[in-house]
Amino acid sequence: MKKLTVITIIAVLSASIYACKKDPDTTPVAEVYNPTAIAVTVPAWVKTYVGDMKHPSDNPLTAEGVYLGRKLFYEKMLSNDMTMSCATCHKQENGFDDPRPFSQGTNGTFGDRNAMAIINLAWDKSFFWDGRRATLEGQAHDPVTNPIEMANNWPDVVKRLQNSTVYPDLFFKAFGTRTVDSNLVVKAIAQFERTLVSYNSKFDKYYYNGDTTIFTQQEKNGLAIFKGKGMCNNCHLMNTQLADVEFRNNGLDANPKDDGHMKHTGLATDRGKFKVPTLRNIANTAPYMHDSRFKTLEEVVNFYSSQVQQSSPNIDEHMPDFGTGLNLTTQEKADLVAFLKTLTDNDFLTNPNFSEPK
Repeated sequence: MKKLTVITIIAVLSASIYACKKDPDTTPVAEVYNPTAIAVTVPAWVKTYVGDMKHPSDNPLTAEGVYLGRKLFYEKMLSNDMTMSCATCHKQENGFDDPRPFSQGTNGTFGDRNAMAIINLAWDKSFFWDGRRATLEGQAHDPVTNPIEMANNWPDVVKRLQNSTVYPDLFFKAFGTRTVDSNLVVKAIAQFERTLVSYNSKFDKYYYNGDTTIFTQQEKNGLAIFKGKGMCNNCHLMNTQLADVEFRNNGLDANPKDDGHMKHTGLATDRGKFKVPTLRNIANTAPYMHDSRFKTLEEVVNFYSSQVQQSSPNIDEHMPDFGTGLNLTTQEKADLVAFLKTLTDNDFLTNPNFSEPK
């Protein structure tokens, strides 16, 4: 009897001690939205010429936003049949340009303008050959719904991304929400595109960093022509960008088939004008001009030397200075082409941070 009582007391005490223990907390811990602000590193001389990198106040650069944008840039779910991404027509090894004369859409049709390179666009103020978009976010929006490009619609794109196993978490890390939205898609892509800076060419080392030993004599001669007799720097400014923010008619045709900037503004005075592209990595971004008519740099130089159509409407103010042409000698043409090739930035063309994420 006493033995039974002792056992009973022990059992009761054990139960009491167990009851006093705190149950483990199984309440899920809420994930904290804490994006990492970043800044793109560029040489000091870039800021001297063109200032700090520009971006909208509602879309600051973050490590998470840039990564999401990079992943979306290579994401084929953006196209209607899931065969195309932004990178399909903007290849890194080609300066994020398309080596084809015209890009082919998912329905098999081709566009009527050459894809433009994506290089140092954070300092730009208008996009596409005709300038129809004023922001990188707007530029990233259009190809998805263009019927001769990705031919998709945003509700379907959003649904695909929302139903994926990875994107809702990536959107939360980048923007604090797991709800995918088309505005956030283009914001992320624009963030990635703003990181695509190219300032480490042979030219940069010579001209801006002062390495006077790196150029050959032919390349020095070509630079002198670029700034002097060739007057190339009238439109491709030596302000680190090797472009300007204007729209110009460079006299390709006496009667332009493509109205260019006029399609956006509706102004007859803009007929035949196109955005001035950067010359950075120009040796890797062939073919040239909005209609891809020139396959080589030699053809481009020949055009400016003796083939400018002076009667073209709204021809740029700098073109009449050519008179009947620059009439460059064979050697001068070769020197100019040699200089243009110094604008290649191999680090940019092979940077793993710009490639498709694994």
